[in-house]
Amino acid sequence: MGRVLHKSWLWLAVLLVPALLSGSLPAAPLEERPDVRVIIDVSGSMRHNDPEQLAAEALELLVALLPSGARAGVWTFGERVENPLPQGPVTSAWREQAMSLAPRLVEYQQFTDIESAIRDAAAPETDGHRHLVLLTDGVIDLSPRLGAKPGVDDVSRRTLLESLGPRLAAGDVAIHAIAFSDEADLDLVERLSQQTGGLSAPVESPDALLGAFLNIFDRIFPSDRLPLTDDQFLVEPGLDGFTALLFHDGKDESDDREGSPPVLIGPDGSRFTAESPPAGATWRSESRYDLVQVPNPMPGQWRLEGGVDKDSRITIASPLSLQTSGIPGSLYLGFDVPLEAWLTHEGETVNQDALPAHLEMTVSLHDDTGSTQSAVVLEQAEERFTGTLPAPALTGTAQLVIRAEGQGFRRQRIQAVNVLPAIAARHEEEAERVVLTAEHPLLDHDNTRLHGQLQGARLDAEPLVSRRWMIELPALDPGLSQPLLLRAEVTLDGETRELRLPRLLLFPQGETAIDQAEGPAVLGIERFHEELDPVREARAPVSQPGSMDRLLTLVERLPRLAQSQWDDWRPMLDRQLEAGRQDPRIWGLVLLVAVVLLLLGLIWRRQQRRGRRRFTTTQREEPHV
Repeated sequence: MGRVLHKSWLWLAVLLVPALLSGSLPAAPLEERPDVRVIIDVSGSMRHNDPEQLAAEALELLVALLPSGARAGVWTFGERVENPLPQGPVTSAWREQAMSLAPRLVEYQQFTDIESAIRDAAAPETDGHRHLVLLTDGVIDLSPRLGAKPGVDDVSRRTLLESLGPRLAAGDVAIHAIAFSDEADLDLVERLSQQTGGLSAPVESPDALLGAFLNIFDRIFPSDRLPLTDDQFLVEPGLDGFTALLFHDGKDESDDREGSPPVLIGPDGSRFTAESPPAGATWRSESRYDLVQVPNPMPGQWRLEGGVDKDSRITIASPLSLQTSGIPGSLYLGFDVPLEAWLTHEGETVNQDALPAHLEMTVSLHDDTGSTQSAVVLEQAEERFTGTLPAPALTGTAQLVIRAEGQGFRRQRIQAVNVLPAIAARHEEEAERVVLTAEHPLLDHDNTRLHGQLQGARLDAEPLVSRRWMIELPALDPGLSQPLLLRAEVTLDGETRELRLPRLLLFPQGETAIDQAEGPAVLGIERFHEELDPVREARAPVSQPGSMDRLLTLVERLPRLAQSQWDDWRPMLDRQLEAGRQDPRIWGLVLLVAVVLLLLGLIWRRQQRRGRRRFTTTQREEPHV
């Protein structure tokens, strides 16, 4: 097949990625397949925020990724919303028409109406799930003829987040958003995606674009993979074929040379390369990755050699498939995730008796560093496997891995998810308040109570509009950065729990910071405008309490002890005094005790005066880190 060099990564994807996905697309009726609608920003701000014209490349990549038979359409928007490629089945003619749209993506318009674009693209009804893929710099900028600015832009933004977004989510519409600049309104695109169960990502390079689209299409068109462990994967009998997407490790940092090309080794020890692929296989190479498509592979253990990156994947086409339910696009801190998985054969659920021997299914959640946040072994109930994944511990983008392993059988599905706080907090400095918004779809005013803690003082939250609260702040120094600890009391299904929300840092740019750790109410102060002296003066040793100190401490406690025990002692003392009223020795003993107490009191007072003088002459050490 030969090694293909000096081609753009994009056109390689256009030629090859359909093969990557077509074999794994479920054989479902056309009306049940996802409906994809691409919305591309052609506003004037994109001229500045997308100088590399990644939007045009993104459209071509999308054309490559969409499997034949799916339904898709393309919309563009600036001041106006247009539909240059109406919704329809993806065919060769549809792809050709989509590829011809590139020149229209640089016909920039002056303003940016994201709200109208999303509303128009979501409008056509369909029987399946609707997935909107929004490509934008995320900055709303409406024409002044629609109202005074910036008020009209703020109203449109609030409408998107508070009205249109929740309505689309209720109508089974997911918004996947890609931002082309670090100047984008990332909060807008992230919240739109979170509300509707989609994914979001900032993109500034073709490499990042490819990764973002692979995550999105894993969400829209989930596919089975073979677990790749230590550069090995197991192929069981009966597979129609596998497709290996092998990302390169890149250059060797020690000698600045390119990493060695990947080598595929079959179960019988045969070695395959781009120059000598397996019989009937196609092997195409690019600077970033190789794509190998092998039909009817030999069963057994396959191995990889060469510079293969950990993000490489082996997707398969097989009548036996792993299916899942209950996987949302967003997970929330403090909330467990119920899950269910099972196997199907040509679309029909596999009966318990026909399952692979010793079959076990597990689910794990990995953060962006690859570390495992939580995991669970699913329990078998006849042909289904169910379980509850413990709540995630960290926010951010994560990978949810569902794996099935049995005798001679391995499968896994990997989907990107967003991990969010159940309630988001935003500090409105001018209004001197914190606004809290429920991100979890089940939280509202009826089942959630919120409060904050600022320097030990409790601040209760008051309800605003639906699913929003407000905490009024006292007068604060903007130059002093300090944390607001947030707590929620949530009642769901008759069970009440307390959630510890991520703390909100007030005035993070302040030159002085107060840090309040979880636990004891101890304040640590950081002074960013002063240098810390690495050499500190030796402190005077703290004297250990001697015999006199212990005696004085006992004398000091005697009045409190006597007061607390008076009710118990009084009857006994009355009896003793009545019996010894005529005995002069009793009165001598009382006089002696009184003299001793008087002397001890004078000594204690003198020691207290000395301690105060030592304290006033000791130099006070400034707080430090």
